[in-house]
Amino acid sequence: MADQTPIQLYDTLTRAKRRFEPIDPDNVRLYVCGPTVYDYAHIGNARPVIVFDVLFRLLRHVYGADHVTYVRNITDVEDKINARALRDHPDLPLNEAIRAVTEKTADRFRADALALGCLPPTHEPRATEHIEGMIAMIGTLIDRGHAYVATGEEGAGVLFDVGSMPDYGMLSKRDLDEQQAGARVAVAAHKRNPADFVLWKQSGPDEPGWDADFGGTAIHGRPGWHIECSVMSAHHLGERFDIHGGGIDLVFPHHENEIAQSRCAHGTEVMANYWMHNGFLQVEGQKMSKSLGNFVTVHDLLETEKFGGRKWPGEVLRLAMLMTHYREPIDFSVRRLEEADNLLTRLWRRAVHAEDAGSAADVENALADDLNTVDAIHALSNLSGRPLRSALDFLGLPAAAPLGDIDPKSVQATIDSRLAFIREKNWVEADRIRDELLEKGIQLKDGKDPHTGERVTTWEVKR
Repeated sequence: MADQTPIQLYDTLTRAKRRFEPIDPDNVRLYVCGPTVYDYAHIGNARPVIVFDVLFRLLRHVYGADHVTYVRNITDVEDKINARALRDHPDLPLNEAIRAVTEKTADRFRADALALGCLPPTHEPRATEHIEGMIAMIGTLIDRGHAYVATGEEGAGVLFDVGSMPDYGMLSKRDLDEQQAGARVAVAAHKRNPADFVLWKQSGPDEPGWDADFGGTAIHGRPGWHIECSVMSAHHLGERFDIHGGGIDLVFPHHENEIAQSRCAHGTEVMANYWMHNGFLQVEGQKMSKSLGNFVTVHDLLETEKFGGRKWPGEVLRLAMLMTHYREPIDFSVRRLEEADNLLTRLWRRAVHAEDAGSAADVENALADDLNTVDAIHALSNLSGRPLRSALDFLGLPAAAPLGDIDPKSVQATIDSRLAFIREKNWVEADRIRDELLEKGIQLKDGKDPHTGERVTTWEVKR
């Protein structure tokens, strides 16, 4: 760690790049907002998964794998999910019914993340596992004067009082005064302030929910979106932790409201010391939407031929994402995937066939500079052999076969033996060698020398 370049991270809260200094180097703590598992994850959901996996790898490299705690939640409390759970499993308790509805999509998300080369997070809590904690935090906010029970057209609920927090809006840099009644936002009759947001929402007679009591007011309902992450992060990481991440679209209102709830409930000056956000993603130059027909799931890319007429390996999708700095917008296109595919093939070939050259330190140093994956990928061009294999592994782009176990000279000697068997027309032994190499991830390609007409065999790591 002493020789490691200090990590610099861009903090959305301060709008500046800052040196990363963990609260406790023995327990570096990272929280990232995960998916709502109503449906399969789309390619936009994949970007923060990949971006913060790179950060997770960097932190593990610097502080040690046992000294980093990474929490990425699963949101399984959502009106569409709740309604489907009630419809499909009316005889089960709500949490069990929701689990039955979302298990397939949650498993698919985990499989997608694995295919994209992402390490599993340390903890992956579900919102349904923390309902009691949410009710308790809401009660604390009411007791401290930061929330109130209100009655509106949809029944009773609990709202956060943004007026009770003088510096509300610091993350998004929104001036609360601009949101007052008579300006641009109409004030609902049950709100004290137009920016007040839902902590707990009453469920109708035919809607699923959980029983809660707030200062003597019983409200059968469900939590607001923002309270979920405040509770799950505090449960696993504490009232104040190191880094909170997510997409740029979450800055307001989600992360702004997380900060408000957490600080006011815990009485802390900050919720997280660093706030990191990845940029927007569009597809083929347009905003992704089902109406435009360009809504692409990770499953579609991995398992079907809907995008560009072919399936795309997870490592190609990962590299295509890393070719743009995480804070910049990205245009996800077939052309970009083709570029990533070609680049990865060249890198893997040079990692196996070429002699050792360069140092993976340049790649690590680039990542330490606010996850500069663009510079890190450029640095790969100066590497070959073992240093390149090490750098690719650091980026989460290892070959299908363990490159470190492949000795190019040994492979070539085995190929020469096979060629000898072929000259003897011993096809059984020749096929045996070919199949054994394939099991190790080494694919042979037979051809003829254009000048002599003799059989020649080349090889590459199979993807």
